[in-house]
Amino acid sequence: MNQIKGGCLCGSVRYESAEEPVMSAVCHCTHCQKQSGSAFSTNVVVPAAQFNVTATTLATFNDVGDSGLPVKRHFCSQCGSSVYTELAANPGVVVIKVGTLDDSSWIKPQVHMWRGSAQAWVPAASDAVCFDRNPTA
Repeated sequence: MNQIKGGCLCGSVRYESAEEPVMSAVCHCTHCQKQSGSAFSTNVVVPAAQFNVTATTLATFNDVGDSGLPVKRHFCSQCGSSVYTELAANPGVVVIKVGTLDDSSWIKPQVHMWRGSAQAWVPAASDAVCFDRNPTA
């Protein structure tokens, strides 16, 4: 796997990670729908320890997940691109928004979360693992 690189629409926020992704997932929760302005958010999860961000305009929206724990949603304050998320319920990883990757051609979501709040017109791939809410550990 090549190094993961990406950034926001205007280029003020850039990131990279040399670590292999932990997983790729689609989230259909209502918060991700609102954040993305779409029916879901497609994400790639990477270890936080090797995730590096260079930014002049990075801003954070402090949200709360269904777990009651903090969710930090990082975005570019200049162009508004949602870039990545940190979940207190899943420490040690960073959830990168696939649309911000320089090359997303290799992404094939393995998991669909929060299918219980998915838009009725959005199908999941037949080989994807689906959960009505968050997967349990």
